Amino acid sequence: MKETELKITKTIERLSDPESYNVVCHQHRLGEPLPSIIKLNQIINLVREILFPGYFGNTSLQPGTTKHYMGVYVDELYELLSEEIMAGMCFECKDETGDRLKKYSPDAQGATIDFIEYLPEIRKKLVADVKATFLGDPAARNYGEVIFCYPAIRAITNYRVAHRLLELGVPLIPRFISEMAHSETGIDIHPRAQIGESFTIDHGTGVVIGSTCIIGNNVKIYQGVTLGAKSFPVDQDGNPIKGIPRHPIVEDNVIIYAGATILGRVTIGANSIIGGNVWITRDIEKNSRIVQPKPNDRFYSNGAGI
Repeated sequence: MKETELKITKTIERLSDPESYNVVCHQHRLGEPLPSIIKLNQIINLVREILFPGYFGNTSLQPGTTKHYMGVYVDELYELLSEEIMAGMCFECKDETGDRLKKYSPDAQGATIDFIEYLPEIRKKLVADVKATFLGDPAARNYGEVIFCYPAIRAITNYRVAHRLLELGVPLIPRFISEMAHSETGIDIHPRAQIGESFTIDHGTGVVIGSTCIIGNNVKIYQGVTLGAKSFPVDQDGNPIKGIPRHPIVEDNVIIYAGATILGRVTIGANSIIGGNVWITRDIEKNSRIVQPKPNDRFYSNGAGI
């Protein structure tokens, strides 16, 4: 028994050594909120109820009641989201002086109002995404099946919510929201990516869209597609330089088939088709068709070798 107690005591001492946790420890101020994955799940579920009326939650929408329930949902969203935005702001604040809650309360409330005001625009974009997904999949029987069952719509919804919050200057919370969808669907979309309307992902598992990607309108990608970076420059201390454009630009009306890997700040020209399992690290002209090479041949673009 004494040997067991000694081992436990020594382990506690090692775990309490600041040198062992200085990188992975957050000094939390008493009374300040911390971001909550439980509350963020509630927020996303609530946003889905607002954006897709009658599909999620237990509300039975009837003629004449929609406005009432929308008011209830929006009020609840305001309370939950403003608190989480406040938590994100406090978490990333480096100022150890003053009252952070008092300092960030107006900003958190303002960002929440701006986000709520933008919800109709998010719904408009998601309507286009749902239609594109339905029209692009012969197996889809109706819009309801797409909204309920397709992982792409879940991931794209989280992305569009997270992207707007990022545009409003909200720290940390957008990444939480995008990673929630990543863990649920296997689709990894960075909230900083810029994605146009009528976007669809077929199947979706293993899709990666990097933070500086720019994707146009009416783009469709399949499972296993990577829109990533080749490498990144480092500063004089060997640390990666943040924020530089390093991911692909995909123009309008492009289709990218399963397993394709597109790396670096390259442009995939409009109306192009990228075949499965190809590797692309340079610009592709508009109206191109890139496929796996045939024996003794090179890749093909517009019917000619490149």
